[in-house]
Amino acid sequence: MKISFEVVPRTAEATQEQIEFVKQHLPQINTINVPDLLRLPIRSWEGANFIDRQQHDFIPHFRAIDFNRPEKRFQKLIHAYELDKVLIVSGDPPPDMSHRVYDTQVIDLIKDIRNDFPDIEIYCGFDPYRSSIKQEKEYIFKKFDAGCDYILSQPFFDIRLLEVYSDFLPAEKTFWGISPVVTEKSQAYWERMNHAVFPSDFDASYDWNINFTKQVIDHSAKTGSHIYFMPIRIDLERYFSPVSKMLAGLKA
Repeated sequence: MKISFEVVPRTAEATQEQIEFVKQHLPQINTINVPDLLRLPIRSWEGANFIDRQQHDFIPHFRAIDFNRPEKRFQKLIHAYELDKVLIVSGDPPPDMSHRVYDTQVIDLIKDIRNDFPDIEIYCGFDPYRSSIKQEKEYIFKKFDAGCDYILSQPFFDIRLLEVYSDFLPAEKTFWGISPVVTEKSQAYWERMNHAVFPSDFDASYDWNINFTKQVIDHSAKTGSHIYFMPIRIDLERYFSPVSKMLAGLKA
């Protein structure tokens, strides 16, 4: 099982602190994802400067709209940072319109990278809340057909919805997203901005989120799928102390 931890590069110091937390408290983590957020000073591929790739797989995120395909800047970054894994997402519009964007589609960029780097691992995202299940399924399989190797989901909060997607997604190629939501304000944000669906018994507490995490871990272990942790503004030790024991139990 691949288990990924998302490190948000807010500052160099914060980035290093998160990686050290993983090293000290989460030996089961074998992959580190770094998102590309324009408001932050560190671009995703620069995460290569912080991560020991002998210890962790490194997956930087790339926003398709940032790349003009004929310029091949994406390919140049792969060479410059010696990347063997990349994650390609569409990308949100930039907060500052001085940042230039392009009409580059994820599917086309996947094809470019697969053609230029036959052996690279290509990861893509999927969002269970963006459209209908049928439409998202079709989009996911277009990504696979274009050359994507793995898909990583936006966070799930309802195990029933996760199981619906599990019915048709190839388990060995799927990472299930988990992002603990421990305040009502955070829940409202997910509902408003991402149209996330929470079950009626949802409780913005550590206990509820830890129990839900156990359900996802059990599902992943049973099906042979993978896990993608996205911890956002939580007490890492409070949440991951029991979760680490769950993960350790997988190897027992």
